[in-house]
Amino acid sequence: MIDITLENFQSDVLDASQQQPVLLDIWAEWCGPCKSLGPVLERLEVEYEGRFKLVKVNADEQPEIAGQLSQAFGVRSIPFCVMFAGGAPVDGFVGALPAEQIRDFLSKHVPSEGELISADETAQAEELIEEGQPASALELLADALERDPTNDEARYDLIKMLAAEGAADAAFGVLQPIAERATGLLAEPRVAAFGLYVLACQDARQARPVDELQAAIAANKRDFEARMALARWLWAQQRPTEAMDELLEILMRDKAWADQAPRKTYVAILEVMSKPLPKPSPVAGGRPVPGAPGSAPRPADAPPKLEIAGKVDVQAADPVVDRYRRKLSMALN
Repeated sequence: MIDITLENFQSDVLDASQQQPVLLDIWAEWCGPCKSLGPVLERLEVEYEGRFKLVKVNADEQPEIAGQLSQAFGVRSIPFCVMFAGGAPVDGFVGALPAEQIRDFLSKHVPSEGELISADETAQAEELIEEGQPASALELLADALERDPTNDEARYDLIKMLAAEGAADAAFGVLQPIAERATGLLAEPRVAAFGLYVLACQDARQARPVDELQAAIAANKRDFEARMALARWLWAQQRPTEAMDELLEILMRDKAWADQAPRKTYVAILEVMSKPLPKPSPVAGGRPVPGAPGSAPRPADAPPKLEIAGKVDVQAADPVVDRYRRKLSMALN
């Protein structure tokens, strides 16, 4: 177990928690409960076989670290344990809890063995897709989703692959376990977008012939039904930018046509093309963690202060998605 100081806090806590959860045990030599909790935590680290990393900080020797974390969580006593994930503190508990209660705490933040394997298989599958090995990728994604049904990334990748292979009904089946998340007050736009995508793939099998749709549009540029049908067919054929071009033609002529179906479809295409957004920065006790985005700035003359939240990862933008977002904005304004 590593002793944490100001010198290694960034590397062994913040940076390390980007790769796996890190549990920081704040203790002191004079604290009896701390000495009883320490061995329990060490046994649990062994039991969890590396699925989380255990580190410790002596509150007397490193008062700045202990003080900031205690203030962030509103805690005044030790032992106090803080869970770090994604480069920031996300949760904690106070006192020498029994092992079973600590397991309950860990279950909220530490991935199961199946979840770890699932995430690894998803990453491997994405590499195989880029290398042009769809069959192997498809097998890995199916296994990843079976091991961890909450792995949305694997689910969405699998839907895309099945749709590209023309297996729209199979893609529909993969979507069904999460389909209800597209409805209600807390509807998830990404789930709704993939629902529209799967529906477009299914409907493409019964669509009017493409040359007939194109002829109808050539004869009447305001034949929005033909344009909409062509756009959905193009989307199903893995030609999303061409699909959005057709939808733009409708939007520039009638933004409200068919209860804004062209706009909703356009937005769904962008969503399906995009990678998931990074998770929002965690907060402690419902308040921004000191040093995290959104926290109050310190005066310019204040002494250096420990940052207990890591740097925010900014996902690289997709230039195609960005360009078509701008096109939509111009069409709607």
